[in-house]
Amino acid sequence: MQLTHIEHIGIAVRELSKAIPFFEELLGTKCYGIEEVADQKAKTAFFRFGETKIELLQSTTPDGPIGRFIDRRGEGIHHIAFAVDGLSDALAALEKQGTKLIDTEPRIGAEGYDIAFLHPRATHGVLIELCEKRSL
Repeated sequence: MQLTHIEHIGIAVRELSKAIPFFEELLGTKCYGIEEVADQKAKTAFFRFGETKIELLQSTTPDGPIGRFIDRRGEGIHHIAFAVDGLSDALAALEKQGTKLIDTEPRIGAEGYDIAFLHPRATHGVLIELCEKRSL
């Protein structure tokens, strides 16, 4: 498995409407896209920052993964996403090594990426997302 770069850092927030202006000021750039990812019960907002993106995540329902995360831990860094070529092969190799996976198969995430999460118990407490740009 060859990771190519940090694709984005995901930050859980209670309200995008309050977080977006703060991050626009901090990063010196405008939010370039807001999108709802229904199956993840989340609404996202993206910023480009150098070669990496910042993804703000707001839960669309109290029982969604982001809502539960904020209830337990408060707002803050939720995950780090690494870009990978050959996501399905990477997941198979990790599973063969015995790495605990949340997703054993890629699913569609924000911005049309194929994504999969590794379990924090296998990654020293860090929720890691692997993502691959979908080919058209």
